Amino acid sequence: MLKGIRVIDFTNYLPGPFATLRLAELGAEIIKIEPPGGDPARHTGITKNGNGIIFQANNRQKKSMTLNLKHNEEVEIALKLISSADVVIESFRPGVMEKLGLGYEDAKKVKPDIVYCSITGYGQEGQLSTLGNHDINYMALSGILSQFKDKTGRPVHPSITLADYLGGFAANERILAGLVSRSLTGNGSYHSISITDQLVSLLGNHVMVEKELNQARGIPILNGSIISYALYETSDGRYMSLGALEPKFWQNFCQAHGREDWITEHFSKTEDTNPVFQEVTALFKSKTFYEWIEFAQKVDCCLAPVLEIGELQDNPYFKEKQLIFKSPWGDYQVKMHSDLPQKTLTPPPKKDEHKEEILENILI
Repeated sequence: MLKGIRVIDFTNYLPGPFATLRLAELGAEIIKIEPPGGDPARHTGITKNGNGIIFQANNRQKKSMTLNLKHNEEVEIALKLISSADVVIESFRPGVMEKLGLGYEDAKKVKPDIVYCSITGYGQEGQLSTLGNHDINYMALSGILSQFKDKTGRPVHPSITLADYLGGFAANERILAGLVSRSLTGNGSYHSISITDQLVSLLGNHVMVEKELNQARGIPILNGSIISYALYETSDGRYMSLGALEPKFWQNFCQAHGREDWITEHFSKTEDTNPVFQEVTALFKSKTFYEWIEFAQKVDCCLAPVLEIGELQDNPYFKEKQLIFKSPWGDYQVKMHSDLPQKTLTPPPKKDEHKEEILENILI
């Protein structure tokens, strides 16, 4: 779908590389511009064969070229690349690209119809915009983290960087909108993504509920407070998710266990004082995790297992889609677009791997 679209990618770590990986799977040509030492993700955290796992997971299907943007002649090369491109995406702190001579206004001079996207934590302006920040900070400030609490009310430290990924999705949304606009008007556009602001955009229901009901945990029937929409522990210490909101699904669940007397308790509370909640809890603890999975496949009642990461690849649902696959270069990768056929795969590039190709075929 994006064949013929060239993206100059100045991003590092996760939000930007995740965004351009998704664009690459849609057919875009991604030219990754790295500093002389490479994207820091190449050396951050867990490594395999000397390569950072985060880099390996988010940079297949891309070309790599290093540029020292502190040198004027290298900035000129970057501008020549931009002049040949459709999209620029960057994730420096506000003002950095402008100081380098590579901001949107500079890009427009060499490519008037460029679609230019900046990813930041707190936007381009304001008292927080120049501060350092990471995923956990965005989640905390936005109010999202307050929605992940244990029974004592303590926030639970997430083990997935949701903010970074959402920032990547939001960047792509605006880039694709910019490309559509350009096709209609011939004009380029600038897009500034604040990851924190994008997280807040998820809280429309929560804000309205808080204002109307003075409740801070969102829509009551969806926050684990009713017995038909909750998590339950199995006999072997695993968990199942029950989402039987509609009457027919709750009825199916109850009738499958010969408990028609539970049907009227559809929206009763998940409280210890509720005898039906106690009975449903005991029912789940009477069967193993895999017995419940078998039940969920036979009875249509919106019941699904809480799977661990290591179980995904062999789960029939994901196995059928080959969503998680072993790459030709030996590691495991995840498809970005499950409904699209997998084209010829190229591994995450070595640092500066494509510099000669780019210099010969694009810049000259």
